[in-house]
Amino acid sequence: MRKHFFSFLALGLVMLMASSCVTQKQLTLLGDAEPEAADAINKQFESRSELIIRTGDALTITVSALDQEAVLPYNLPTAVYSEPGTNHLQMTPSLQYYLVDEQGEIEFPVLGKLHVAGLKRTEAEQMIKERLSQQVMNPMVKVTHVNARVSVLGEVNRPGFVAIPTGRLTILEALAAAGDMTGYGKRNNVLLTREVNGKLELARIDLTKKDLLNSPYYYLQQNDVLYVSPNKVRAINSTNAGLWLSVVSTALSAATIIVTVVKK
Repeated sequence: MRKHFFSFLALGLVMLMASSCVTQKQLTLLGDAEPEAADAINKQFESRSELIIRTGDALTITVSALDQEAVLPYNLPTAVYSEPGTNHLQMTPSLQYYLVDEQGEIEFPVLGKLHVAGLKRTEAEQMIKERLSQQVMNPMVKVTHVNARVSVLGEVNRPGFVAIPTGRLTILEALAAAGDMTGYGKRNNVLLTREVNGKLELARIDLTKKDLLNSPYYYLQQNDVLYVSPNKVRAINSTNAGLWLSVVSTALSAATIIVTVVKK
């Protein structure tokens, strides 16, 4: 009887340990993806990938043309600061930016207030270009986000902010910039928070499925927050490790006492 009891106990412990294991399938991203899986997203690449200008965004806007003097009034002056306590000027000038106010507007030289919130970068460029065309011949306009970034938290190797320098950033690129997920991250249940029209959206994303490529959250927007939650293995291996060992030790001691009493 004692032999069978310990056999069942050992089997139970093995099953408990197995339930906390992470399989290779759970660790693989886009595990069911095939070359054809990208076709759908390629058809909507431009519409999904470009950042939308929002309240609080900082933008640099440069205007150029063949006649450089004609566009000088439409460009913010480059700021050059003196070093503290000296009369020496900074060697690297700082390009000033436009801040999108709560009404979604910026104060543009000569043209006045322009409503840019809700526009894509290219749409804002086209709108400003059309307004300038009435005063400048063949103007060229370049709009760039200054403070576009996302936050990556949880089970990643380097949690923190990730910039969006090119105006496009996918979930996979953001995770790569954060040093990739640790082996303890839940790849099939990543939380994304996003603000849309002043309201918070929450989405649960499965990175192991090809459906990710068709998700409206595959391309990130500024101020998105990605949170990779820990799996069961992390829970066992963290502060609860001592508790688990204590429980197993207590169970084995109790089992030994019970068997000894029954045997007598």
